[in-house]
Amino acid sequence: MSSVPVTRLPVRLAPDPQRITTKPFLSVDELPAEGATRVAQLIGRILDLSNDEVTVTLEELRQNFRQRHSDIDAVFERGFLAVAHSVPDPADLPDDMRRLIGAYFMHEYSLEGAALTNPSIVAHPEQTDVPGGSLRVIFSLRSIGEGHISSIEFRTGLVGKSGDIEIDPPGIPVTGHRQSPIFDKPMFTAKLAEMGAANDLALQTLAGLENRFTMADLDQALADVAEHEASSNAVHHVTQVMQWLASSNYEVSFAHESELSQRVLFPNGPTESRGMEDARFVRFVATDGSVVYYATYTAYDGFNILPQLIETKDFRTFRIATLNGPAAANKGIAIFPRLIAGRYAALGRSDGENNYLMLSDHIRFWHDAERIQVPTRPWELMQIGNAGAPLETEAGWLVITHGVGPMRQYALGAILLDIDDPSQVLGHLREPFLVPNEQERDGYVPNVVYSCGSIIHNDRLVIAYGASDTSSSFATIPVDALLAELS
Repeated sequence: MSSVPVTRLPVRLAPDPQRITTKPFLSVDELPAEGATRVAQLIGRILDLSNDEVTVTLEELRQNFRQRHSDIDAVFERGFLAVAHSVPDPADLPDDMRRLIGAYFMHEYSLEGAALTNPSIVAHPEQTDVPGGSLRVIFSLRSIGEGHISSIEFRTGLVGKSGDIEIDPPGIPVTGHRQSPIFDKPMFTAKLAEMGAANDLALQTLAGLENRFTMADLDQALADVAEHEASSNAVHHVTQVMQWLASSNYEVSFAHESELSQRVLFPNGPTESRGMEDARFVRFVATDGSVVYYATYTAYDGFNILPQLIETKDFRTFRIATLNGPAAANKGIAIFPRLIAGRYAALGRSDGENNYLMLSDHIRFWHDAERIQVPTRPWELMQIGNAGAPLETEAGWLVITHGVGPMRQYALGAILLDIDDPSQVLGHLREPFLVPNEQERDGYVPNVVYSCGSIIHNDRLVIAYGASDTSSSFATIPVDALLAELS
């Protein structure tokens, strides 16, 4: 262990299985069985129920679930809309039958059933009425539920003058409203080309679109091309790829009256169907002084990982977008909090093993990467990576890192980068400053401490970190003491 003085704080965030949301519950087996899919067969059995059975069953459901959800009938309606295409004459059904059908195709999902871990921390955009010497902050957290599906949750709180942390109790989770954004044709075309999907048919489809288009515009352009194209297989492939890409870019908005700690970014796109992992938030200050919050996270569809970008100014409306370019090819991208020499900068692990500096003229396109650090110490020989956005100090960019060593133990260290040329590493801790202690070793993934972001407040580094992929904890370090070990 390093000689850097680390103070572990008593605050701990543990997973709470009572924090639930609802989601569609559709059978994986959609193959015909006795002439109909399982979904259609179940709908047929529900339609055969008597009026009394419908009334009694629905009332029992309302009694059992209405205290757990703000509008349980709206939950049932969502379930019905998910299968309405399989319902005979859906417009003619009574409301109670619609809702009962919907109830069979929804279920409760415990967001934190397995873990609440890998946090990041940023300054809150609203700092009014904050006690003197304190800072209002936002924590992002990776919550893991059934099936190892990860979503992004938030908490709010205060960091005190001496680095102590108070966390506000969270509200009832809400997942927000998803909508498709306006797409930029040059950017959309560039991503198709990167995917190797910009063939003649795709370009023909794009030719029928304006420079800015909607999902409805894309669907119509695909339909127009299909009408004149002889090969149905080619049309199906292009349609699938272009709709997949469009669906991976979206916006989520939450009601004004909702609290930030209620808001949950739950997987909404095909690239993240099995999880949104390890968001690294950063408060980015533009050259004109305006502020926007960015975060990169790992989208996982059960087979492939893909880094994606979150953008928000108010933590109420979030823009989700794919990242582009060969440098954006792996987990753990962390964006610098301002431009460097007029360009966006980020740290990444393009090859899965070493730390790279990435530079770009556009926040969503990353083509250039330079390796700046390789594993050299015993505690990090397997692989290294960043542990959140770089922090600006008078001595340079302070970067908290993680390293993986023998027995797959994760530990936290640090490097120092030149303020004007962050490709230059000025210092590297010889030993980690944080390794799992006996209370942190056991969990979903044992022997891990892992962070997605820290802040500096009143000359103290405040680290939010996950313990063994199960819970979240916090620690502080005097910045001067850490920098002295890096000089």
